Amino acid sequence: MRFCLMLEGQEGVTWPDWLGAARAAERLGFEAIFTSDHYLSVMRHRARDRGSSDAWTMLSALAASTETIRLGTMVSPVTFRLPAVLAKAAVTVDRVSDGRVEIGMGAGWWEEEHRTHGFGFPEVATRFDMLAEQLEIVHGLLTDDRFSFHGKHYQLEDVAFAPKGIQHPHPPIVVGGNGGPRVAELVSRWADEFNTVGPSPDQARERFGGVRDRLDADGRSQDTLTTSVMTWCYVGETEADAMRVIEAARRRAMRVARFEDELDELRAHCVVGSADQAVERLNQYAEAGVQRIMLNHELFDDLEMLDVLAERVFPHVDGAS
Repeated sequence: MRFCLMLEGQEGVTWPDWLGAARAAERLGFEAIFTSDHYLSVMRHRARDRGSSDAWTMLSALAASTETIRLGTMVSPVTFRLPAVLAKAAVTVDRVSDGRVEIGMGAGWWEEEHRTHGFGFPEVATRFDMLAEQLEIVHGLLTDDRFSFHGKHYQLEDVAFAPKGIQHPHPPIVVGGNGGPRVAELVSRWADEFNTVGPSPDQARERFGGVRDRLDADGRSQDTLTTSVMTWCYVGETEADAMRVIEAARRRAMRVARFEDELDELRAHCVVGSADQAVERLNQYAEAGVQRIMLNHELFDDLEMLDVLAERVFPHVDGAS
């Protein structure tokens, strides 16, 4: 299993916060740092002053300010950018970073965010059709000397897309979703990695199974796809320390659910507890087929948990790398 850090960039993460988290994660051996790609705070009704930076602009700044850690979105909705714009942004970050970018892509889901910011929000079937076309276009722009495309949603005419990225044959493409038949089809055809959000280990195994069955049906080698999970992480040296992390996150988010109810939900779908409990949980994910995990850190300006993870947890996970 490989370990990444994830921050929700729409929740008021400032440039100093981003830089501190990225450099700490790099120093501690995290493979990558990912950002959500949103323009509206999830906590907007309780904390109206929270805002976001543009995800790809922020990644470019981080690329110039770090040396080894990989960088990507988790994930960019197809409704936010034309595919050529997304491809150009990703290649720019890849070149600034000397080959460290990953391109997370998804169909988008949050109607309010689209409405408030002036993005179209077609029905879900249409968004998946857009994702299918965007994946083909982004892949083609990243790999072909000249590329044309004539689809229902996008048309490109003889694009000489240059320069290409540093990574060969192209920066990795990560497709996010729940592993249903349409997602499995798109992953099998275009993705280097399938990521799913917030599952229990059993749910992760089930979602991966559908995608890997589709790879078999398409004759694609299983070892060409990475399966990953993004989920939230609340870990301390002791269980009491972890409970304090959850309490601090609750205060920041101004959540009103009973602590006991929230804790039950977190234990079911996240990484929660002492260092030893985190090792046990991550081993359960590894047994379910999770090859890489993006650990979402709500307290982005408190980096103590990253040290606990790197020093007390990751070295003891089976198959850690």
